[in-house]
Amino acid sequence: MTEILRSLSDLSGRYDAVFCDLWGCLHNGQAPFAAAVAALQGFRANGGRVILLTNAPRPKSSVIRQLDAMGAPRDCWDIVVTSGDAAQMGMLAGAVGRKVHHIGATKDEAFFTDFADDLAAYAKTQAPIERVALKDAEGVVCTGLADDLTETPDDYRAALLLAKTMGLPMLCANPDIVVDMGDKRLYCAGALAQAYEAMGGTALYFGKPHPPIYDLAQRRLGEVMGLSDPQILCIGDGIGTDIQGGMAEGLDTLFITGGLEAERFGADVENPDPAALNTWLEARQMSSTFAMGRLR
Repeated sequence: MTEILRSLSDLSGRYDAVFCDLWGCLHNGQAPFAAAVAALQGFRANGGRVILLTNAPRPKSSVIRQLDAMGAPRDCWDIVVTSGDAAQMGMLAGAVGRKVHHIGATKDEAFFTDFADDLAAYAKTQAPIERVALKDAEGVVCTGLADDLTETPDDYRAALLLAKTMGLPMLCANPDIVVDMGDKRLYCAGALAQAYEAMGGTALYFGKPHPPIYDLAQRRLGEVMGLSDPQILCIGDGIGTDIQGGMAEGLDTLFITGGLEAERFGADVENPDPAALNTWLEARQMSSTFAMGRLR
């Protein structure tokens, strides 16, 4: 049965590092949660390392700029690892060919130009990636919707049908289906990949819950900690991404119930109803080591 915690400090000394999700855990897309910032600062003060593990389809440099802009202090994290980082590695390796068509927003342009040092070094050893029109593509790179404030996956039906007819594989840089920005729910690249697969297309995933992003995070954590087998706790509000991914990696998990699923576990978001939580998890044949209303 999932143990409900009062705060992250309840686990003091048990973990060397946390893999913490961003949207719904550290911030709401507009501003950081003060209690979550304090919890991560406290974890670091006690010697732990905080890896912000996000399905954002952009490279870590873009996510760091976003965190700075919304006022998230740098002393609440050590490393940022993104689905964009992991997907860039797949793209550079030619997972969907060298001529690719991009589906995504202007804000995601850095995906094709801004690489972390290890990826930049790898890129120099590979043939260049060329962005082309869909009719000339060998594959599709999807970082999201061009305008996630107004569009839905239905707006992409014609383009996806053409790509499927051409037999193009899709690289999905963000497996999330939706995220919440303030009080508005937005579609992500995962929603387009899901629609593409429903048409019979092939989608390749690099973010949570899939292994590539965890492999990258483990490698970068090892570079700063020097531990061969650190004890890691995965924190997130996505049951099918953060929690499922952590479980698949054999890691303990902390489910933040007050995020995407906030309405399911009683009226008090800060204190989820244990019976409702366990019934909901059992119905999905899922489990989480721990749970908490909001990260604090």
